[in-house]
Amino acid sequence: MSSARVDYIAPWWTYWLHNFPHINLRFQPTDNSFQPEEENYQQSLIFLGCVAAAGLGLNLLCLAVYLSCLCCCRKDEEEESKKPNSCCVTWSAVAAGLITCVAVGVGFYGNSETNDGVYQLTYSLYNANHTLGGVDSLVTGTMGSMKSGLHQHLARLDEIFATRGDYVQTLQFMQQMADNVIKQLLGLPDWAQAKVDLAVVADQIANVEYYRWLSYLLLLIVDLIICLLACLGLAKQSRWLLTTMMVFGVLTLVLSWTSLGADLATAVGTSDFCVSPDKYLLSQTKGIIGADIVHYYLYCNQTLTNPFQQPLTIFQRSLTTMQIQIQGLLQFAVPLFPSAERDLVGIQHVLNSSEASLHQLTALLDCRGLNKDYLDAMVGVCYDGVEGVLYLCLFSTLAACAFTVMLCAIPRAWRQIACRERDYDDIDEEDPFNPRVRRIAAQNPNLTNMHSFCSYSSSMGSQTSLHPPAPAVSNAPMSEYMNHTALFGGNPRYENVPLIGRGSPPPSVYSQQYRNRYSPSMRATYLSMTEEQRRQFGNDFQA
Repeated sequence: MSSARVDYIAPWWTYWLHNFPHINLRFQPTDNSFQPEEENYQQSLIFLGCVAAAGLGLNLLCLAVYLSCLCCCRKDEEEESKKPNSCCVTWSAVAAGLITCVAVGVGFYGNSETNDGVYQLTYSLYNANHTLGGVDSLVTGTMGSMKSGLHQHLARLDEIFATRGDYVQTLQFMQQMADNVIKQLLGLPDWAQAKVDLAVVADQIANVEYYRWLSYLLLLIVDLIICLLACLGLAKQSRWLLTTMMVFGVLTLVLSWTSLGADLATAVGTSDFCVSPDKYLLSQTKGIIGADIVHYYLYCNQTLTNPFQQPLTIFQRSLTTMQIQIQGLLQFAVPLFPSAERDLVGIQHVLNSSEASLHQLTALLDCRGLNKDYLDAMVGVCYDGVEGVLYLCLFSTLAACAFTVMLCAIPRAWRQIACRERDYDDIDEEDPFNPRVRRIAAQNPNLTNMHSFCSYSSSMGSQTSLHPPAPAVSNAPMSEYMNHTALFGGNPRYENVPLIGRGSPPPSVYSQQYRNRYSPSMRATYLSMTEEQRRQFGNDFQA
């Protein structure tokens, strides 16, 4: 690029992306200049997508190994080993949720920035297309009026002034000036082809950007919904919801890596163009528009000469000369040939409209309009566009990390829920400490008659069939015995006294049933209580 140009400076991140290794599918280095029509350059961008695909495969392989180890290496299911696992699952869920929220925020910003950059590009292309279309319309209209309208008026005047040789020479001179104007207009570049190309390119870019923006918006919403449902499944301990979210999490992980590959290839390719856009535009317009004209619009500074200055000057001088001739004929020929006045006035109108078109053409051909559109397009693509794509790459990376953590945490949570349900199934349905029995008793207090903690089952006989033994057998005071009797339902029973008052295990009459009903950990906990703790435990349970 020229050192005198200071209007457009490529941002630093485009140079950083431009220096990425460009390797084709045969693992050979290629040139990093922007050449989208070259096969090796296309393969270098596809290679970046393959790198993301390799990252996806490695990620899925690590998850498969982790799940295999989790299924094969089972740990003890004691209470001491469950607490750290539950804490690990909780913190993993929190980390996955936070990373997902950050990723979604970054994704929304990047998607908006990319859309703004592409919109600025399409807006500039439409403006440039309007300018070139206006130039083409003015040139075509002026040439048509000179060839048809002016030629008809001159032909009729030639018949009227047939007897005056000097007037006929004046008409011939005006015809030469009109031909000179047409020649200068034909020397201007044909913008019709460029006009069509710009319009088609702008429409295609706008359509692709709309679907890209909509796809990323849906992906962001889906990521957020999956994360929220996974957290809800962990909170509700819903196994089917966790399983469903695990399947959707794997699909979202694949989409995250796919979007990362596409965004990375797009960012590198666009950066290659942004580092040296003039070189590519000069190569694309070669043979269609002169290099001096393209250079004039790309750089547009005071040191450059306007390539249209000479044709426009000749155009202006020819019109001025023709207007002077018409004024002379109106002054001297009309008194002699009154019928020539209408054609002379018609020629004057054609010259006036051609002069107005000349002024508009001069303004449209000035470099400042098209150069501004060019700079706006470059700023939109290389600043907002590439920056937004980089944020989308960051979003894809964070989303992949978040869903990897979530897919590691869900199987542990699923197994803990299964272990907890299995522990509940091992507890006797008549056990007052069974959570399901508690819930049923709370909802229907009249349907369940809760037995005392130390009474044995009804198979040994009803409570009224048991006769209390002699008072000498008990070592507990009579007052304590009566309190325990009132506490456990009214009828005095022998088995209540030695368990609460004496601090000893249950009697041998129902010891086997006691061991079958309560787990070892519950028996160890109860036997380790002091006298006061056991009494308080019985009061709390009865309450």
